[in-house]
Amino acid sequence: MGTEDLDNHASVPSAFAIEAIRKGSPREVLQALASNGYLADEGLATVTFLSIVLHRPLLLEGEAGVGKTELAKTLARWTKGELFRLQCYEGIDVAQALYEWDYSRQLLHLRAAEARGATQGVPLGPEVEDELYSERFLIRRPLLAAISKSNQPGSSIPPPVLLIDELDRADDEFEAFLLEVLSDYSVSVPELGTFRAEIPPLIVITSNRTRDLHDALKRRCLYHWVEHPGFEREVEIVRLRAPQACETLSRQVAAAVERIRSMNLYKPPGVAETIDWAEALAALGRTEIDERSVELTLGSVIKYKEDADRLRAAGIAELVHTALERAG
Repeated sequence: MGTEDLDNHASVPSAFAIEAIRKGSPREVLQALASNGYLADEGLATVTFLSIVLHRPLLLEGEAGVGKTELAKTLARWTKGELFRLQCYEGIDVAQALYEWDYSRQLLHLRAAEARGATQGVPLGPEVEDELYSERFLIRRPLLAAISKSNQPGSSIPPPVLLIDELDRADDEFEAFLLEVLSDYSVSVPELGTFRAEIPPLIVITSNRTRDLHDALKRRCLYHWVEHPGFEREVEIVRLRAPQACETLSRQVAAAVERIRSMNLYKPPGVAETIDWAEALAALGRTEIDERSVELTLGSVIKYKEDADRLRAAGIAELVHTALERAG
């Protein structure tokens, strides 16, 4: 499949994009992701391809800012599937992930029914309770929304993309609950019955590895550790995502970030910070880095005082010199 074919393929708003990939190859996934603004390596493209073909969730671990979340967004852009994002955090519960009832609307409906009954001299019947627990009052959170959207066999609508972001921030109980949902892609709502995905959504789970996820979850997923990109690929990413930065500046910024990552900082900068730094320098009219511009824009790439202090102690002049040499 040529580049022109991929560009046309990426714009098709139907399930045929998914079916075409299932008959394709990892290389086609690599090219399709690139045509949608995501420069993956061969390993990530291969595991993404297998996730689509085998209907398996994709678990991505790695440092913050290496592009785990962005992959799910790019999959949604490429396949035209609706993106449902579940942002995990400490204390997240089932209602925030699955579904809840719109109690305020239910109360208003009940009061309206009572007023109508009082006017007509008719007592409330069991049908009112049935109305209260109908789908019109159901608030679908990301998990149920993605499963419901997938419950359309034979439809030309592409399957949705479910992003479960930073699962390591949630507690063990929530992870165990998620395991049940992912085992058969179904959700039971006692008042309405079971919602089951005939075609599973494309699922991307991310983790920054602030804690280890359980083996039971990992067994159900395809796994990939996302590394920081190599120098040349990071230059390509910066050129793609920060086109206002010239080639020289992009190479120097990527080289400087590469050096910063080797300094054993508390929070090494990710690709997102590299892009931010290039954009900041370009916004200031810089076409090359120097000591003054690095000092002024350090907050674009370093987000902890201790790391900034360590970088300054090592010498900004040394950083600039190393980056200029590496950039060539």
